[in-house]
Amino acid sequence: MTTLKQINDFFESQPIALVGASRNPKKFGYTAFKELKEKGMKIIPVNPLADEIMGEKSYPNVKMLPPEVRSIIVFTKKNQTASVIRDAKEKGIKQIWIQQMADTKEAMDELKDTDINIITGECILMHYKPHSIHKFHASLKKFFGRFPK
Repeated sequence: MTTLKQINDFFESQPIALVGASRNPKKFGYTAFKELKEKGMKIIPVNPLADEIMGEKSYPNVKMLPPEVRSIIVFTKKNQTASVIRDAKEKGIKQIWIQQMADTKEAMDELKDTDINIITGECILMHYKPHSIHKFHASLKKFFGRFPK
């Protein structure tokens, strides 16, 4: 289970790249990128089909990220997650947050026996300066004892 220390360590390692950021306002990769940026996270989009998203230079893949990026949030489709993880390992990324519904057994196998801080089973929007429904969701998880400690 993910701990609060892991989450705090992740947030301290900015800038953070969001792999799967979208230009489409109807997609969660857009909503999450927009919300995290508006809340003040130093966030960098990764999308092979975009040169920029919301005024931020977008990178085509993890391997092309600037060297100061040591953390990624994975918002990809499940069939892309393991490949992103392999690229992140090659790049030396030490903080990986795999957003709910993006994790796979293959991706988790890639992370076995590494010193990478891995966060899974948690929604980034519930943990980074949550408000509205995300704050309510965090309260429910705390009430039922399922919030990271």
